[in-house]
Amino acid sequence: QLQLVESGGGLVQPGGSLTLSCTSSGSSLADYAIGWFRQAPGKGREGVSCIGTSGAIRVNADSVKGRFTISRDNAKNTVYLQMNSLKPEDTAVYYCAADLHCTVVARGPRYWGQGTQVTVPS
Repeated sequence: QLQLVESGGGLVQPGGSLTLSCTSSGSSLADYAIGWFRQAPGKGREGVSCIGTSGAIRVNADSVKGRFTISRDNAKNTVYLQMNSLKPEDTAVYYCAADLHCTVVARGPRYWGQGTQVTVPS
């Protein structure tokens, strides 16, 4: 059983940066594709980006292209989401999720973290 834990959320001013981390207990993240999702208040969950086991990256949300970067450090068993030039519309709970491939992550991953709140005030 893969248990995912996100960290790094918080309150940041517009234009600022945050780095979210996703790690796991019990299993290695290196065997999984890891995706980041977000859910804003009153909206559905949105796929942000995914990184495969080989490091191949898929960016799902046009609104974050050029601002958010996903990466992984298998030695630290951690996947990161570097978020720059943050906007109020980036305010959401951010979740990491895992499955074998990014195509599966996009459809409905088996494993989810509990989420971390990112708030960018207007």
